[in-house]
Amino acid sequence: MTNDALLHQLRIDRTEKPRRPPGGGRPWVLIVVIALVVLAAIGGLAWFLIAQPDRIPVRSATATAIGSSGAAQGAALLDASGYVVARRQATVSSKITGMVQAVLIEEGDHVQAGQVLARLDPSNANASAAQSQAQVVQAQANVQLAQANLANADVKYQRYRGAAGQGIIATQAIDDTRTAYDSARASLAVSRGQLAVSQAELQVARRNLDDTIVRAPFSGVVTVKAAQPGEIVSPISAGGGFTRTGICTIVDMDSLEVEVDVAESFINRVHQGMPAVVKLNAYPDWEIPADVIAVIPTADRSKATVTVRVELKAKDARIVPEMGARVTFLSPVPAGARPGAAPGRGVIVPSDAVKTEDGGQSVVFVIEDGRLERRAVGLGPQESAGQVVLAGVQLGDVVAISDKPLSDGAKVKLVKADPSASDKDQ
Repeated sequence: MTNDALLHQLRIDRTEKPRRPPGGGRPWVLIVVIALVVLAAIGGLAWFLIAQPDRIPVRSATATAIGSSGAAQGAALLDASGYVVARRQATVSSKITGMVQAVLIEEGDHVQAGQVLARLDPSNANASAAQSQAQVVQAQANVQLAQANLANADVKYQRYRGAAGQGIIATQAIDDTRTAYDSARASLAVSRGQLAVSQAELQVARRNLDDTIVRAPFSGVVTVKAAQPGEIVSPISAGGGFTRTGICTIVDMDSLEVEVDVAESFINRVHQGMPAVVKLNAYPDWEIPADVIAVIPTADRSKATVTVRVELKAKDARIVPEMGARVTFLSPVPAGARPGAAPGRGVIVPSDAVKTEDGGQSVVFVIEDGRLERRAVGLGPQESAGQVVLAGVQLGDVVAISDKPLSDGAKVKLVKADPSASDKDQ
């Protein structure tokens, strides 16, 4: 190869276009975008730190429900079984003995005080009332006759008295006219007395007629229909085994309560006003808030128990008399507890969330809208899952956890909890 050929190989071809490196020919654009993203992140973090200098870093935990074991048993003081009873119920009967003419109610009907429940055959009562009315009319006629006789006797007696001084009328005649006058006046008094008696008998007859209508003594629900048309009812059951003693039974559903028998050895744990929870055997998952009305001051020697009356705080059509019930007596709600908290059930929060103030009051700080809300709480037993709070905190409330002092109304910022704390909260 000649020197010219070698020089020709070393010559640069200016007509060939240069190749672009992989990834484009402008790497500086990508660098600028990354730089802007980093600057924006740094700026946002700086703004967050500058705009929230007064926020206290805290961890958070949610108040959870007490499980079926452990804390739930610790919150309860005593369990007892009993029945739903009505403090106000009546077997309604007639005041007189008679045959049922009509029964106007059925089981389950709601009745109002004074409402007509049944009617008895009024034929005898009507006859008695008519007889009494006739006796009143006769007595009124007797009074009018006695008044006329008295007027005549009075005129005759006054005339004889005027002639007595002239010696025309004998003394015996004057005495006779005076006796007749006194007799007429007494007869008028007797007639008026008989009229009063007849009028009283008429009132009794009318009351007996009114008693053939049986009315509800108070508002309630009919639970038993005991009589049918054609049967004889009597308040004293004088007619034998086939005579009904009542028309129906009415129960005032607003007076329902629970009566339970508590063993003598545990009755010192129960006192008037303490909270309780009632579960009906028919609805075992339904918890009804209640409290103790009274402890009956007598014991049953055969069972060694004392009866306790428990008031139901909820009124519901599902609650009916004679239902089986189980009552759980709970720890009293401490003073200062938050209104609306479910007494006795309680929730579980981390133990670190509960603070004790100088006066011995236990408090929890709940986070709401980025601020702390101080709440006085009533504590239950300490469990492995955390602290049981009986009052002051509701299920789902978010509580603050911090080693720093907290105050009511302070602003907070949430920080990530460490794994051990997270496990504890759960």
